Amino acid sequence: MMYRPGNWCSAVLFGIVLSFAATVARADEVKPCEPDKVATRYPGLAGKTIHVGQDGTSLPFNFRDPKNPENIIGSDADLARAVFACVGVPVEFVTGIWSGLMPAVAAGRIDVMWDVLYYTPERAKVVDFVLYSTMADSALYHKGNPKNLQSLDDLCGMRAIAGLGTIEIVLLQDLSNKCVAAGKPAIEMTTYQDRSSAWQMIETERVDVMLSSAVIAKAISAEKPLLEPGFSFLPGIKVGVAVAKGRTELEQALADGLAAVQANGDMVKIYQSYKLDPSWILPPAILTK
Repeated sequence: MMYRPGNWCSAVLFGIVLSFAATVARADEVKPCEPDKVATRYPGLAGKTIHVGQDGTSLPFNFRDPKNPENIIGSDADLARAVFACVGVPVEFVTGIWSGLMPAVAAGRIDVMWDVLYYTPERAKVVDFVLYSTMADSALYHKGNPKNLQSLDDLCGMRAIAGLGTIEIVLLQDLSNKCVAAGKPAIEMTTYQDRSSAWQMIETERVDVMLSSAVIAKAISAEKPLLEPGFSFLPGIKVGVAVAKGRTELEQALADGLAAVQANGDMVKIYQSYKLDPSWILPPAILTK
């Protein structure tokens, strides 16, 4: 079931989704992939290896290859390889807890976080974003929806879980405050750092609902028979690559590479191979605030 507009949650959602407005700086033109020209196009990147941070558990965006667990695959992983191959620099994937990846970018320990990162103005105070896609969220709960949760309005008094440092945990806090103000029970909130632990909590019914990317909810429920995706919310989320403040050359290289793999059709092929909707693809945009 889709989120119903006009309810008491709408102001919270409206603020989160539309905070993106009027902060976009788009790449001026589409340059073809010419990796042999990296030294003239992006001299600061020539001879470098780009370290890409991912958690390795965000199916289908990035996850360990069942045939070779040392290899990270998925739409974000494959897109990172394609973009930086277009730019002309090699990549090395660095896996870690999702909530630690953005701080690692800001501190210079990795070059980019490319892992289903939603843009918000608060996050843009810490890192810059190169946008490339839109997305939506959904609920994930135990098979059969035992608490009959049909929208965010139904979460008062429920046990909910979301990732540490995510939009969803902020949303849950705001919703819980609204519950209390309306004389309803607060939401009992839990955070996770490892998605697999969250799935186990739903399977064992230690929590009632998880808020997460709709794509991840659908993908994981296809693998775990005790889980079921539910109602959708937060349509039109913007997703991007996180880059440390001041690394303008890397940001431009990302924007140019994304534009090129969009123009030559490679990004559509990657999305289709992981059963993602190519209509979600956005022209690359650099956001610094």
